[in-house]
Amino acid sequence: MTASTANAQRFREFKMPDVGEGLTEAEILKWYVQPGDTVTDGQVVCEVETAKAAVELPIPYTGVVHELRFGEGVTVDVGTAIIAVDTDPGAGPAEAPAAAPQEAAADEEAEPQGRQAVLVGYGAAPSSTKRRARKPQPGVPAQPEPAQAALQAELNGRTAPVAPATPVAPAVQPAPAAPAGSAVPAAGRPLAKPPVRKLAKDLGIDLAMILPTGPDGIITREDVHAAAAPAPAAPAGTPGPVAVAAAEPGTVDTAARERRVPVKGVRKATAQAMVASAFTAPHVTEFITVDVTRTMKLVQELKQDPDMAGLRVNPLLLVAKAFLVALKRHPEVNAAWDEANQEIVYKDYVNLGIAAATPRGLIVPNIKDAGTKTLPQLAAELGDLVATAREGKTSPAAMAGGTVTITNVGVFGVDTGTPILNPGESAILAFGAVKLQPWVHKGKVTARQVTTLALSFDHRLVDGELGSKLLADVAAVLERPKRLITWG
Repeated sequence: MTASTANAQRFREFKMPDVGEGLTEAEILKWYVQPGDTVTDGQVVCEVETAKAAVELPIPYTGVVHELRFGEGVTVDVGTAIIAVDTDPGAGPAEAPAAAPQEAAADEEAEPQGRQAVLVGYGAAPSSTKRRARKPQPGVPAQPEPAQAALQAELNGRTAPVAPATPVAPAVQPAPAAPAGSAVPAAGRPLAKPPVRKLAKDLGIDLAMILPTGPDGIITREDVHAAAAPAPAAPAGTPGPVAVAAAEPGTVDTAARERRVPVKGVRKATAQAMVASAFTAPHVTEFITVDVTRTMKLVQELKQDPDMAGLRVNPLLLVAKAFLVALKRHPEVNAAWDEANQEIVYKDYVNLGIAAATPRGLIVPNIKDAGTKTLPQLAAELGDLVATAREGKTSPAAMAGGTVTITNVGVFGVDTGTPILNPGESAILAFGAVKLQPWVHKGKVTARQVTTLALSFDHRLVDGELGSKLLADVAAVLERPKRLITWG
């Protein structure tokens, strides 16, 4: 066994796994270990955020942490090593195998032929393509480090500190400094590692506009941060750069009062899903206003029921049960459109999604086989679902496979809305705020507790008649909740 092979077996790398359904990247939120810490097989070492959820990652090795390959806040591609563990620390000092150059493996232009799909926890084979160092341009001498720093600062829109003069051979004329905001011509594609490219993309920085300071012309994270940093305010009495053009009369520069936040994680996934849904499924939304006074009374009675002790009983619970009863009467609604095979997939189970607003954004976990649950079982699972979502611990599996969804906009005091379908689902019910309103009851106008329901459905799957019947049945159950027994 060669020394390199022994080292490779001793120092084991843990790669970013695919913790969801075909996810390609994840952001490292927090490391729970540091180099030198002892870890055991199955121990959670970090928390990562995917486009669907925050997930804790256990490591499959026992040993001592040798190296953390990425810091917190960095987005890492699936299949990339994120931590190295010395599995035999008692064997004495040894040099861990160096990480493969990522810029070669991730270069789209040099991707090898016959690349296989990435499996969970494993990446594609590293590319054998290597880059050649940039050649200096004829007639242009290499700039000393102070000149590089000055040019980098000028590219970033700042004034660099004046460096001591460096003697220059009289036969060589120095190249004129590039004006602020101009790009430095680069020979081909700028060199940068994948995390640096990702950082530049998130910050909206064009790599071609950055003068590299790393070895062999590689752009570093520091270069990107320097390019993204705002220009410092000029000291009093110091003349600033001459404005290129005078501002139009009456215009106000708002750049200093704006914030730019990279779109990633749950927000990015939500945006993509909503755009895909809105422009794929033809939405129809219908509304109905209903007297839910009897339902609200039933909520109070259930809170005192011994069978519901310790469970969270609220109006959403009975709305969910009413929706499930209505779906049982109209099972054709519970379907999905298979565009690839040009088929309608009717589902004999209901995975009821509950839209939840969390600090990380909107997520829609679902209760599996909700149609088979008793009211206490439904209350227990609904409570667990909400608590897990608020803690940010919802797993990708809990958000997969939904068939229909409820969104409770009433908790924000909103009467109703036109909800957008969760991709792959056929219907979504919006439950509005319950308010005291004048209502004709038994021939007299009296104050009653009233709400508005809105049902959006995929018109490819659900005709107007079918959607109307479903919504009317939900309202009928909430108006007279005894129908939970007679219809259920």
